[in-house]
Amino acid sequence: MAKATKKQALGRGLSALLKDPENDIQSVSDKNADKVIGNVVELDVESIEVNPFQPRSNFNDESLQELASSIRELGIIQPITVRKLDFNKFQLVSGERRFRASKIVGLETIPAYIRIANDQESLEMALVENIQRQDLDPIEIALSYQRLIDEVKVTQEKLSDRVGKKRSTITNYLRLLKLHPIIQTGMRDGFVSMGHGRALINIEKKKDQINIYEKIVSDGLSVRETERLVKSYKEAKIEKDPSKKAALTKEVPNFVTKGIDALKSHLSAKVDVTTSANGKGKIVIPFHSKEEFQRLRKLLTGD
Repeated sequence: MAKATKKQALGRGLSALLKDPENDIQSVSDKNADKVIGNVVELDVESIEVNPFQPRSNFNDESLQELASSIRELGIIQPITVRKLDFNKFQLVSGERRFRASKIVGLETIPAYIRIANDQESLEMALVENIQRQDLDPIEIALSYQRLIDEVKVTQEKLSDRVGKKRSTITNYLRLLKLHPIIQTGMRDGFVSMGHGRALINIEKKKDQINIYEKIVSDGLSVRETERLVKSYKEAKIEKDPSKKAALTKEVPNFVTKGIDALKSHLSAKVDVTTSANGKGKIVIPFHSKEEFQRLRKLLTGD
């Protein structure tokens, strides 16, 4: 208990240092910056503004009230992270739920790690730190990935390194943004899972996506049942449209013919290709055992 009291006292002392105009720290090279940057400081709640880069947009009221009750009883266990904007003015980088709950309780101060970052760095820190959280829904994660790509200007490959996720995982999240907005909302509200969403992506027309989505919700379909339903739907569409059926069996384009031999040679396996009139196609690589599948997987993914 003595240690905790000493740490709190230190935090209050640093807070007083930040409120001294003679010690207005703007960069890591400023006097006393080493005493503040990276340390836990007790900050006035009113001196902190929310982060416009925050990827989370849904804050469950009941969950916030529960967190507020916990804070009322135990205090803030994990400090928030802020960046310094101006004299005695800060912006949240992470910890908005704790910040909101603290305001509900009526706390006047809150423990915070202080960092110095520009807008671009703050955006990246906020998005990357929040992506690591376990309670973001799939659409929030997808939107965060998209913002990093669009606003921080990183490729999917570099993004994979920064967030510690496989590139294929990032691609799967980003594809969810192609779903009808109603389905995205349903995923955020927990009516369907990411697995349901990934199955529905294979339906091109948004109207048809909605029809199947409504059946998933009304009948309580599992992901596997949804996948079967989507497959049946697509097969029925092909049967009803002779042009689509013929397109699947049309002659393979030259660019595919030229590349398929190299693919077969690399994989040392049979490779089947079907193409459609609009230039889209499908590559099928059959396997006959678990060992063969593992071999093909390593060749395709590199791990």
